[in-house]
Amino acid sequence: MEKALRLENRKIPAGIDYFALKELSNEAAEKLDKVRPDSLGQASRISGVSPADINVLMIALEVRRRQEADNDGQ
Repeated sequence: MEKALRLENRKIPAGIDYFALKELSNEAAEKLDKVRPDSLGQASRISGVSPADINVLMIALEVRRRQEADNDGQ
């Protein structure tokens, strides 16, 4: 339950390029690009998007967040 709530609260930036995330399956990138979910929770409920794809997306979002934090701190 707690994990589902965290996924629901984790927002996905509107301009993310799913096709640039090479670790995502082609099917997941296509579906995510078409649906454009607002959160990881929404993304996890899309047919054809696997838990592994959600993990790839979570890692990519965390890397992006850290890069933006580093840029803000400079």
